[in-house]
Amino acid sequence: MKIYTRAGDEGKTSLIGGRVAKDDLRVEAYGTIDELNAFVGLAAAAAADKLPELAQQLTDIQHELFDCGSDLAYANKDGVSCKMSSAAVDKLEGWIDQYTDEAPELVRFILPGGSDVSALLHVCRTVCRRAERRVVTMMAAHPSNPEVRRYLNRLSDYFFAAARAANARLGFPDVEYARSAEVFRKRKP
Repeated sequence: MKIYTRAGDEGKTSLIGGRVAKDDLRVEAYGTIDELNAFVGLAAAAAADKLPELAQQLTDIQHELFDCGSDLAYANKDGVSCKMSSAAVDKLEGWIDQYTDEAPELVRFILPGGSDVSALLHVCRTVCRRAERRVVTMMAAHPSNPEVRRYLNRLSDYFFAAARAANARLGFPDVEYARSAEVFRKRKP
């Protein structure tokens, strides 16, 4: 099987149900999700030996990111059932709560970094925010499954919480932004 088809040489690509320009809002949205998925794979590889539970969660997230891209790739959604649902968001919220409880209390902004795993999760967080922005723009012109937007919004929070927990588990302190005021509320006992 040949990997190249030459079908896109004129700047068009296929969606499910039609062809569009390669810079179409839908292609930009699911293409940014694909970029995020590659960074998630890199983070999972870095976590595999050190934090295997996290690596497994990241692999699960990679599958869900493919589902997000699939839901956005329909030129015509008539009769199509979407793959993303609120259950994926609920799962992320459980993981976020767990990781938030593991990390030290957050009072000020922190610098992305610490361990290699944490640094990669922060890269995932920022690419996820960009993917979310692309999806918001796309959905203004081409309504699609709103669970994708909700999932990406929660996923960036997951990456932040997981990055902080990874640092805590691996013995790396978060580095506070030197000129940050106290911007986060203290936890209630």
